[in-house]
Amino acid sequence: MVNRLVLFLEMHQPRRINPLLPYAVNRGLELFDDGLNRRIAERVAANSYRRVLSIIGEAHELYGSKVAIGITGTLLEQLRRWAGDVVTQLGKLAEMGAIELVGETYYHSLASELDMGEFREQVAMHVEAMRELGAKPITAENTEFILNNRVADAVAGMGFQALLGEGVERVLGWRSPNYLYRINGVKLLLRNYRLSDDVGFRFSNREWDQYPLTADKYVEWIKASPGDLVFIGMDMETFGEHQWEGTGILEFLRWFFRHARDGGVRIEAPSDIVKELEAREGISIEPWGTISWADREKDLSAWLGNEAQLRAFSFLRLAFAAAKRAGRDLEAWRYLSTSDHLYYLSGKHGPEGAVHGYFSPGNPTRYFDAFMAAIERVWSHSTLKLGDAELLEAVRGIELPSEAWFRIDLGESSVVGKSIDEVESLLREHGDARRRYCGSGDVERWLTNLLGPMGRRVAQGVCGQ
Repeated sequence: MVNRLVLFLEMHQPRRINPLLPYAVNRGLELFDDGLNRRIAERVAANSYRRVLSIIGEAHELYGSKVAIGITGTLLEQLRRWAGDVVTQLGKLAEMGAIELVGETYYHSLASELDMGEFREQVAMHVEAMRELGAKPITAENTEFILNNRVADAVAGMGFQALLGEGVERVLGWRSPNYLYRINGVKLLLRNYRLSDDVGFRFSNREWDQYPLTADKYVEWIKASPGDLVFIGMDMETFGEHQWEGTGILEFLRWFFRHARDGGVRIEAPSDIVKELEAREGISIEPWGTISWADREKDLSAWLGNEAQLRAFSFLRLAFAAAKRAGRDLEAWRYLSTSDHLYYLSGKHGPEGAVHGYFSPGNPTRYFDAFMAAIERVWSHSTLKLGDAELLEAVRGIELPSEAWFRIDLGESSVVGKSIDEVESLLREHGDARRRYCGSGDVERWLTNLLGPMGRRVAQGVCGQ
């Protein structure tokens, strides 16, 4: 019987892109739709954040419970502008020991899939933001619980003692998520997604055979689970925003803390668990088997599952290389690295499609146009500071989207260059092809389509002119 519970709530809102960007006749149009961002931040603060944090504070005073909270830097900035009292609430709860603030990427980004150095930098930025709230995180999560061995290595190397992840069957096999594990030197808590989704997705579903879900029944389910602990995790917005107050979700949360205490279930912080429990055997997750808590697949397909997403991601990678090398526009690029922008481009159907549709600000095709226009804005501005050789050096090794691969006809066969570096090597290897494709202007046209006005000058470096 389980008598230890970790409750984790994620607080996040992205900085949404201005949908008019593709139609802008000049560069003066703002990159982000902060009018929309403000309306959403104020609404969610009123419907969810203030109420949930108040319930957490009351529960701590009455029952000694402690809740783990992850709040992204992008939301923290918006709350400071438009709902500063929520930030004050968080600071007070951290000071009184009612919450444990968890470290993550500042921008809720896909940095771990782009560049591990950038991932570490964004996590360090987030840790500093948490210190300003009076906390020093020793527990970490990656965006949407994206996890593999590389992420674990980076987190362990930064001194974190615990890492949060998803209890995925293809990783666990016959094992239960209700134990403490290890991954590459750091202790690992795995979310029980079935019990989490009972609240996060099924609570207000009148077709569910367990409807209505009451707090006392839910506590009994937790107690009846085999293992050492149960880790429940969901978005804080579940309470009052995704599921409205009229469903009874806020009262459920309030009574949940009381019934947990009465039922002998301690609601503890991840740091308390990892100090007191020994980890079981280690778990290994190779990068090609990366897991997350998103959708039924619990992989990267929520963000990188279709051609539009992969294309945008490739150009996002190019823009990062240019912004990093130029030393400008990196902050704007980091807002674009937020995972939500790629999530909005998903074309999934069924239950997953419904969830994507709920969170998306509009049509995926239109958002793709806006997202690409935003990336192009950052790219164009940052490359203005780069010389030809600098730009080529920055982007040459990056794998391009499949529609941008350069095919070289060798007569009886052909070869494909998937990056500028590969194309240059192939042209040097096949001298006749180099003279033909460079002389005809094909390389210049290819690079101009790919890189914009800078492509012509980069072509001179590729062709050795």
